[in-house]
Amino acid sequence: MNRLLRLLRPSHQHSAFSATLLLMTAVMLSRVIGYAREAYIAWAFGAGPATDAYVAGFTIPDWLNYLVAGGTASITFVSIYTRFIAENREQDAQKTFSVIITVMTAVLGAGVILAEAFTPQISRHLFRGFSSEQLELCVHLTRILLPAQIFFYVGGVVSAVLLSRRLFLFPAFGPLLYNAAIILGGIFLSRRLGIASLAYGALIGSFIGPFLVNAIGAARIGTGYRISFDVRNPAFREWVRLSIPLMLGVSLVSADDWILRYFASSGVGDITRLNYAKRLFAVPIAVLGQAASQASLPFFAKLFGEKRMTEFGETVNGSVYRIVGSSLLATSFMMAAATPLIDLVYRRGRFLFSDTQQTATYFFVFSLSLALWSAQGLYSRAFYAAGNTLTPMVASSIITIASIPMYSALNRAFSTVGLAIASDLGILANTVAVVILLRRRNLVPTYELPWKELGKAGITAAIAGFLSHQVARSVTTTNSRLADFEALALVTITWGGAVAAGLWLTGSQLPGDLRRRKPTAYPRVAERQAEELSAGIEP
Repeated sequence: MNRLLRLLRPSHQHSAFSATLLLMTAVMLSRVIGYAREAYIAWAFGAGPATDAYVAGFTIPDWLNYLVAGGTASITFVSIYTRFIAENREQDAQKTFSVIITVMTAVLGAGVILAEAFTPQISRHLFRGFSSEQLELCVHLTRILLPAQIFFYVGGVVSAVLLSRRLFLFPAFGPLLYNAAIILGGIFLSRRLGIASLAYGALIGSFIGPFLVNAIGAARIGTGYRISFDVRNPAFREWVRLSIPLMLGVSLVSADDWILRYFASSGVGDITRLNYAKRLFAVPIAVLGQAASQASLPFFAKLFGEKRMTEFGETVNGSVYRIVGSSLLATSFMMAAATPLIDLVYRRGRFLFSDTQQTATYFFVFSLSLALWSAQGLYSRAFYAAGNTLTPMVASSIITIASIPMYSALNRAFSTVGLAIASDLGILANTVAVVILLRRRNLVPTYELPWKELGKAGITAAIAGFLSHQVARSVTTTNSRLADFEALALVTITWGGAVAAGLWLTGSQLPGDLRRRKPTAYPRVAERQAEELSAGIEP
């Protein structure tokens, strides 16, 4: 118990293992609140023109945030700040921190003003399928949400300071407050403001969660800030060099949502149902991929900065192996439980069972790509830790642009389901490209991954998923909460038993590796280390 309480102390410096556990826990709590948020929206507003306009209202703010590297500010800054701390250059770290916040907040502020002015024109181009009433509502909601990007950006940079010092508590729990504020905004303001209450809740939540919580954490450790426009600062220029590819490039990880909204805007409720499926799919992505990626980046950066390349590659491979193995097993459960899970999560109020069936289909298709989404996050962090943002972003931009005709073709061929399929194929291409580039640059030898163990997990997942899906089909879930619970319980028991039996029969090492704090050396690495020791070389 005392050990657990130590992990929850704001001043506790985490290891990679404890940081991952903390972030997974925080993400789970955040997603539970996120579920309550989505369930409330589904109950209060259903899946119709207003909710389509609300979801679409995030597109321009998200794009602006992405354009100024707001979403990746902490990623690029972590490597620089970590290096300064390791070299005891505290003053340089503080100066760089101040310059980045001052200059980029001014740039982002100007961007917000311009976006506010041209929101009608941009929205009209992006969502041509909207009616005039939908478009007017979308513009109104977008203008409410735009200022929130300043708080997201500054909060992201401040969180990088905390992550560089291995202080994960404040960054972990900021999203909880953000999601809670959206719900509270809807509950207390919806009668007067309608669906705009959710946007105001998001604006307030962005200030309290991502910004204020991290600012308090940074102040507790003595982080200072002074207004500075010293654009000649060498570290600031390094940050710009690293960030420009992220600003100008278009990653499918971010663009996927924008593309889905663009092509789905012509069908009433399609944006909303796709969004509900993607948001629920984002839960395991966040728990497995996002938490591990965020926790691993400072440690990847430290190993690379110390030129411990063998350990760097081994650590990346170890993280990918554990997360991909877990993702394969989770995918089989998600696919089997898609309909009862979606029905329990969303069907209430104005969200009907017909909406459940369509949303569950999208969720089923999205689930196929869980391992890919999780792996690409870790592989991308390996590039960022190595101080290389250009290579992965150029590759991702090319893939994103080349994928747009695929989204269009599959949308025409299979309607909205085709968009979900295109999303899976796009992230597959993105992940494969990053893996190939890492290997060619001798950063991460992917041939040293324990492919045999991943194969065992894949076979177990396929069998467990098939058996669970057959069980789920035996229960009719139409308009019955009891049937939903029955189907979900049967799927869970069948899946759990099949996974346990499969891992045991195949002699899988995955359960033990997930419990182990440090990954054991893979055979090739162990052989190399033994050869070095026998030759009298210091490892």
